[in-house]
Parts: sequence; structure tokens; C-alpha cells
Amino acid sequence: MSEVQTSPCVPQVKAFFDEPTNTFSYVVRDPDSNACAIIDSVLDFDYASGSTDVRSADEIIAYVRDNDLSVEWILETHVHADHLSAAPYLHQALGGKTGIGAFITVVQDTFGKAFNAGSEFVHDGSQFDHLFEEGDRFNIGNLEGYVLHTPGHTPACLTYVIGNAAFVGDTLFMPDYGTARCDFPGGDARTLFRSIKKVLSLPNETRIFLCHDYKAPNRDEYCHETSVLEQRQHNVHVHEGITEDEFVRMRTERDDTLEMPRLILPSVQVNMRAGEMPPAEDNGQVYLKVPINLFK
Repeated sequence: MSEVQTSPCVPQVKAFFDEPTNTFSYVVRDPDSNACAIIDSVLDFDYASGSTDVRSADEIIAYVRDNDLSVEWILETHVHADHLSAAPYLHQALGGKTGIGAFITVVQDTFGKAFNAGSEFVHDGSQFDHLFEEGDRFNIGNLEGYVLHTPGHTPACLTYVIGNAAFVGDTLFMPDYGTARCDFPGGDARTLFRSIKKVLSLPNETRIFLCHDYKAPNRDEYCHETSVLEQRQHNVHVHEGITEDEFVRMRTERDDTLEMPRLILPSVQVNMRAGEMPPAEDNGQVYLKVPINLFK
């Protein structure tokens, strides 16, 4: 992926793509210093064998070190249901504070019970270094960022606005693909519509960086960047003129046809723990649970 050459107050953004999970991760850099943040990292996971790999994270580490960058933040836009986070591995290698939305506690409560995580798993978000709320501000070197709480896909979804760039997680996809699903526990289509309107109230020229792309029909390339104006004019689900009720009806009908993400069961168990695995059992082995007939 190419880098965007920028001026002050406009971050440099480097994208990394993990095709098995269709996930884009980002290194966001202050152009006036060596400070950077990492957003939505991936720990490679083979479900069939139960094995993990760090090749995707190592690609990010190599980029950070080759460019003599200093990691100040390792950020999650939400508790992902389609890939495992590499945040602990990156934190150990590069430092930086881990951050996620404050409503992670709602997600932890829901899925802690669903997976019967036990008393060792606390539901207070303390697994992360910082819990962000609406309007919170943070710095990456001389760059100032702020947070929009954009729930609907999950209760804890955030958009990080850094300079002229917005990192929206799963809230939006490319205009020709649409919007996030809302059928996970705590999801809500009406809430998502209102969150999207919040994002699309940013200036037209704001660059929008996406967490996923699946190639829309008649498009052969994976894409990760669009703009507020492009979304307003062309998003197939929420372009200007679409009413909230129309969106809710479309989103609900569409979600009824979708299968659960392939990696949702391992992903949620790990990501609600800030990327850490569940504790080992008395034989020293770590296990991930598969609840039978719970999620249909």
C-alpha cells in the first residue's frame, strides 16, 4: 500500500491488508515527528488447527522500526468479530498504550456471560490502558485526535478522527458496498444510522479509512479509503435522501440473510480481553470455547 505524503495537521497513513480476514490495519504517523499509532491490528489464526501466527503483526513492526517510529497508541475501533487482535504482541514489541471505547464493558458483560468466562474475567475494561468516551481527545506527537462514539454495529464502536482522517472501523464500507451489519448482540440498525450521520457530518474532504473491504460486484480491487463526500453521494445504503426508516428496513432484511463471521467465536473471546488469550487450564493448555447452539 502506498503512503500519503502530507503537510502538518494531515497524518501520514500506511495501510496493511490481511486478505484471509479482509482486514485493513493502519499505522498513523505525525508528519512532524516520529510519533505514530497503530489501529485495528491482526493476529493470524488458523481455526482448523487452532494455531496462531504473527506474520501480519511483524509486518507492522518492521515498518515501524524501519522508519524509526515511536508508537504512542495501539487502538481498537471495537471488539472485532472477524479477526483476532495482535495488540499484546505489538505492545510488547513496540510499547504504546492500548485503547478502546468505554462501552467495552457492555460487550464484556454480554460475551463474558455467553462464554461463561468466570470470575477471573472482569467486566470493567481494565484489560485496556485507556477507555475512550465521546469527545475525548488524544495526541500522536503534534497531531490531535478526538473520538466519536459510533455504536450500532456493536455498543463499543468508535471512530477516531485524527487530523483530516477518520478511522471508522466496521461502521461504513466503501460506498459501493454499504454499511455494517447490526445483528450482533447489542447491535441496532437505527442506532447505526444515527452514528453514520454523525460521521458524515464531518467536512466533505475528510478521508475515511475502513477496517474491511470485500470487493463489491463489478469491482476487482480491494479498497480502504474513501471520503465523507463520496459516502454522502454514493453509499448504496445511506446516501443522501435515504430515510432512517428506509435504512432500518433494508439493514434488518439484509442482516437476516447473513451467516455469522467465520472467526466470531475465537475473535470475541480474545478481543474482549484486549487481545489476550483466556488463562491456561490446569494442564497448562489454553482453550477457546465453542458454545453449542447459542448463536444462531
